[in-house]
Amino acid sequence: MRFRPCAVTVTQLPEAVNRRRGRLFFKELEGQMNVDRPCIVLDCSRIREMDRSAIHMLLCCLEEAMKRDGDVKLAAVSPSARLALEATRVDRLFEIYETEMDAVNSFFQPRSEKALYAPGSENMDGISESAA
Repeated sequence: MRFRPCAVTVTQLPEAVNRRRGRLFFKELEGQMNVDRPCIVLDCSRIREMDRSAIHMLLCCLEEAMKRDGDVKLAAVSPSARLALEATRVDRLFEIYETEMDAVNSFFQPRSEKALYAPGSENMDGISESAA
């Protein structure tokens, strides 16, 4: 396990995101990501609907953070916005938390490294260890 010390930046998403507003938001956030290992929490409490522009903007934010070995986590996502993220399978790319505080605290929790395979499970060839 390793701890990942960082300064967490919390940013509120605008209520509505169109292509122009998404680019402006991204440009503002990009300045905050010009650090090594940025830790970003996007507070989604004001946004009710996630359309293509909003999802694209989220993906751009995640891409930029990952280029710098950082991460973006989402907080307070409305049920309808969560459905849009699930329908596009983008929810699999983000850690999503109920509250902003939960998302911030998650950056300070130890990450457990998963083993590639454990005895009694399938190995990398898909063959059960017990059957081999």
